[in-house]
Amino acid sequence: MDAWRRLLLAVVCGVAVASIYAAQPVLGPMGRDLGVPADLTGWIVATGQFGYLAGLVLLVPLGDVVDRRRLVAVHLVITAAGMILTASASAAWMAFVGLAAAGVFAVVVQTTVAYAASVSPPAERGRNIGVVTSGVVAGILGARVVTGTLAEVWGWRSVYAVLAVLSLALAALVLVALPPEERPDPPAGYGQVVVSLGGLFGQRVFLTRGLIAFFSFASFGTLWSGLSLPLADTPWRLSESLIGLFGLAGLAGALGAARAGRWADTGRAAPVTGLALTLLVFSWAAIAQLPWSLWLLVAGIVVLDFAVQAVHVSNQHLLTAARPDRVSSVIGGYMVFYSLGSALGATATTAVFTACGWAGSSLLGAGFAACALAVWAADRHSRLDH
Repeated sequence: MDAWRRLLLAVVCGVAVASIYAAQPVLGPMGRDLGVPADLTGWIVATGQFGYLAGLVLLVPLGDVVDRRRLVAVHLVITAAGMILTASASAAWMAFVGLAAAGVFAVVVQTTVAYAASVSPPAERGRNIGVVTSGVVAGILGARVVTGTLAEVWGWRSVYAVLAVLSLALAALVLVALPPEERPDPPAGYGQVVVSLGGLFGQRVFLTRGLIAFFSFASFGTLWSGLSLPLADTPWRLSESLIGLFGLAGLAGALGAARAGRWADTGRAAPVTGLALTLLVFSWAAIAQLPWSLWLLVAGIVVLDFAVQAVHVSNQHLLTAARPDRVSSVIGGYMVFYSLGSALGATATTAVFTACGWAGSSLLGAGFAACALAVWAADRHSRLDH
């Protein structure tokens, strides 16, 4: 796969996932405009996550049945429709419906990663997954920068209008620029693929990597869904655009972890995961200093996003290499853990912050990271014993 196509796939992932996370820096004004109570604003992000969960189970397995290139284009168009509904919402329920719809079809991210994995030679699979997956984190964190600026100038609704336009443009570009996949074997039926998805949860490597993803993304969601609340409060009282700029720190860390794919290609996915999870736990010591130091916060953000992305790339490399015949189903099932973890972090952090302040949110995020490390360590110990 050439660099241009890798970049296009990364951009598709970035725009799609931004549709779920774009609300994070503007939870306050968005919640006030729609009449959502402050302690429930985390549900604005979680709604997209639960829609995403449904899409992972119902839509991602389609990639093992039909041409993934066309599937990517269709999902981008329907995601755009959800964004348009959210941008034009006059009541909270309309926005939630739009966010849920966009979340369901934002699983185009997993279909895109599966496409990249399926067209890649085995020696390049980790590298290509690493580059394409970097678009996911770029979308999550880069959206914070763009969202904050757009919201301050034209209001939060402009963010979703821009995402809708970008999704439609990318849908057309995908059909023109990407070749269809070559599938020598006849595809399985949709029902058969969905049933086989359930069977994955009984496989040890899948369950272990899924639990690691669940806890690491719960830690990730705790930070990014709750960060705007203390930054907008005393003593900092930052504007939406300045809060959004913290996404640049996370973006730097996440893009630095794109090399994790090459490490995985050389057989080092397991030790890289352990090191990254250790860094994830310790990153919260710096992040907890937010009330006193923004510089320590930035350092902690860089480390946290490096760690989470390194784990994510390593997980996907191991799983797609283990089941090359069911790439979409494996990624879809794995991302169920990702979605549930992110939703847990998003809903828990706003409630904990309201009750206990940023110290409570920091302990929550560190606790999730420690659980991920414990799962990895237990699996590693068990393998060494055998």
